[in-house]
Amino acid sequence: MPENWNPFKSSTDVTTLDAELLKQEIGKRFPFYDMKFNLTTVAFFIRVDERTLENNFESLRISLSKKGYIPMLRFEQGESLIYVVQKPNIKKKSIWVNILLLIATVFTTTLAGSLQWVSIHNQTWVLDASLTDILYKSLTLPYLLEGLIYFSIPLLMILGIHEMGHYFLSKRHKLDTSLPFFIPVPPPFILGTLGALIHTREPIPNRKALLDVGISGPIFGFIIAIVVSVIGLFLMQINPVYAISNGGEITVMYPLLLQGLSNFFTIPNTAIMHPTLFAGWVGFFLTAVNLLPIGQLDGGHVIRALLKDKQKYVSWAMVILIFGLSFLYTGWLIFAFIILFLIGTSHQPPLNEYSPLDTKRKILGIIALIIFIVCFAPIPMSV
Repeated sequence: MPENWNPFKSSTDVTTLDAELLKQEIGKRFPFYDMKFNLTTVAFFIRVDERTLENNFESLRISLSKKGYIPMLRFEQGESLIYVVQKPNIKKKSIWVNILLLIATVFTTTLAGSLQWVSIHNQTWVLDASLTDILYKSLTLPYLLEGLIYFSIPLLMILGIHEMGHYFLSKRHKLDTSLPFFIPVPPPFILGTLGALIHTREPIPNRKALLDVGISGPIFGFIIAIVVSVIGLFLMQINPVYAISNGGEITVMYPLLLQGLSNFFTIPNTAIMHPTLFAGWVGFFLTAVNLLPIGQLDGGHVIRALLKDKQKYVSWAMVILIFGLSFLYTGWLIFAFIILFLIGTSHQPPLNEYSPLDTKRKILGIIALIIFIVCFAPIPMSV
């Protein structure tokens, strides 16, 4: 809900909500001394005991959610209010949608990996071959198997476990959440996917849940990206493939953590990046992007939980920084416009933003910052 939401600019004497039911549910947990309503909203002016606020509000949220309502705790002009609105009726998609999208993404990422192997094993041939010939060669079984084993599976493990981290923490906080939806994209897009996402069908209840859900995906994905990168570095060490030409090739830049990991392996400077290591690099890159403290990104969830409404200043500072980085890498300029026109810089408050975070979650916020720093590359790639 918007931060300065005011549903009573025009009040009425009737409401479509079950006011008597809501009086009972609110009254069992919060003494209230006044109420007002309009057609779609009921507001209760309550007395708050900070010692029991969090548990009582969570109990209220779960109870009302089962009955089709959403409560929102707000402090306005020195008074504590609980607004109650009807829960939106969101139609759940069949699990077959998730399965079919996963199958399609396995195919597109396998083909993307197969194309990498065609390029690696046929460096001279691909310079003169047509796109049709390259695509035809990539559809042969040996290349498809290499693409599946060495690129598709590692990449989808990073993306899938990232989203399952969000899913399990959402379920832990009793949120109605979908399984991951993978997004397949056919070649020539180099990854074969735009990632994955879950759909949380109700608002986040409090700051603790907001931070837990926001940080869980990046932490789980980060751990798997480390494992995948170590495997990729090992494969490059035992069987390096050397580049025939140094011209016109895209070079990815290692973030700090990948630079550190590579020091444990002996890899020639002219070796071509193994597709498994590329999958790990993508995992680090996406982890860093997701942890940007902006809008609805995972980092936006974390910074909103930590700083509440001051999150907007951090978001705008980061957008300005990204515009600055676009002078080093033009891809950041495109991303900045995606943020401004699609993602946005604002983040709505959770239903209860007034229960404090504990020390453990503040430490998790610091961990999120550290992960962002070691995964972020100011210039992700160059030609």
